[in-house]
Amino acid sequence: MKYAFVRDHAAQYPIRRLCRTVGASPSGYYAWLNRAESRRSKANRTLLAQIETAHFDSRQTYGPIRIHRELHSQGSTAGLNRIARLKRVAGLRTRQALVWQQAGRGRTFEHIVEHRLLRRFYADRPNERWVADITFIPTAQGWLYLSVIMDLYSRLIVGWAMDKKPSQELATLALEMSLGRRAKPIGLLLHTDQGVQYRTARYQALLAQNNIQPSMSRKGNCHDNAAMESFFHTLKTEHVRHHKYRTFDEARQSLFDYIEVFYNRQRRHSYLAYMTPFEYERLHAVS
Repeated sequence: MKYAFVRDHAAQYPIRRLCRTVGASPSGYYAWLNRAESRRSKANRTLLAQIETAHFDSRQTYGPIRIHRELHSQGSTAGLNRIARLKRVAGLRTRQALVWQQAGRGRTFEHIVEHRLLRRFYADRPNERWVADITFIPTAQGWLYLSVIMDLYSRLIVGWAMDKKPSQELATLALEMSLGRRAKPIGLLLHTDQGVQYRTARYQALLAQNNIQPSMSRKGNCHDNAAMESFFHTLKTEHVRHHKYRTFDEARQSLFDYIEVFYNRQRRHSYLAYMTPFEYERLHAVS
């Protein structure tokens, strides 16, 4: 279009000369330019409203890539760069990370097994490889300990438990929840660190009763359980650091909401081609 030609070359040549070249009047060009800018501005306002909705629905955790994927799933054709620019101009900041220290481990128990996972943080089917770990959450009443089990196939949190102390019971409760949800998994490997909770006779017996093959990280090597470390980093970056929990119950309710409502069902995961864990499992017909 002739007016578009003038606009695209306006930085190099005078407007009047360009208009003469294409046989257009300057007044006609400026009228067209104002209409075009108005349409673009209106489209940007509409897109920005969609970006803001996705931003706050994600609890301010989505960057431009995840917002782009979210809007694309809703039928938007807006490009990634445009979304990133509008998000930046609007001052929609994604929550950033803090540095967290890991809880200390208990005294030595006998049940230490070899490192069988070998950092294969993937699976070809559900209930093939699980990973587990325990972290701690600050509250005004003290630390709240959270035990979690993740299925590496879909990154779904299949089991969790919370307690005021890092008891031996804590890890067992998370495992029992996982087994209740994933009835009698076949050929399952469960990887943990060498924490005392995973080395108890009761925990190891529960694994044996369900034909679960245990695997443990090498001592002092957190990278052997990197998938779980990544989840805890995400949990604390996106959620915990933005709350000051007054009570254990307040923290429990908040963590339940993040894990079961947001993470499992709403949060788009880059490893899953930006699907949610539940969506990924449904798509691949997980029963």
